[in-house]
Amino acid sequence: MLSILFQGIVLGFAIAAPVGPVGVLCIQRTLSKGRVSGFVSGLGAASADAVYGAIAGFGITLVSAFLLEHRTTIRIVGGVVLLSLGIQSFRTEPTDDSTAATDTSELAIDYSSTFLLTLTNPVTVLAFVGIFAGLGIGTAGAYVETAALVGGVFLGSALWWLTLSVGVSLFRTRFTRAAMRRVSQLAGLIIVGFGTLSLWGAVQL
Repeated sequence: MLSILFQGIVLGFAIAAPVGPVGVLCIQRTLSKGRVSGFVSGLGAASADAVYGAIAGFGITLVSAFLLEHRTTIRIVGGVVLLSLGIQSFRTEPTDDSTAATDTSELAIDYSSTFLLTLTNPVTVLAFVGIFAGLGIGTAGAYVETAALVGGVFLGSALWWLTLSVGVSLFRTRFTRAAMRRVSQLAGLIIVGFGTLSLWGAVQL
């Protein structure tokens, strides 16, 4: 059981590590609002990864079929969300405290935005199906093993986001307020670019 949990942790870390729109958003929020905001944003993505892992592992075919059938609409929604977050990032004014925690409502927005953003890539289910099949997980009756693997995916993903937010915050003191504002604007442009690509990709489906 511990070996399966460890496999899930490694898998979750590997899935989260490539820098995409959520990674850019996490970096931007860490620089502009502090490490708590960056980490909570990452937890939203980790939770979504766990949801998709559970759908694949427990064989919830009805849900996965619905997601894949409506993937164009979902990607369009994701593209619009990215454009909105990119514009917001471009306009964000950085705080002066690298460890500052935002209020509960703001943290909830940070979490839910990345959670929903990560969910807008339903093809992730297929990736999990392939990986789980290769590990021999997801067979009928293997609920405990599947739960352990999905829990590991969440922990591994969360570990990456903790590492990223803490690491970025360590360099935050080297940035002037003006430099952090420029980084936020650059991050905003990159996120808008991801949103544009997502909308273009949806049109091509």
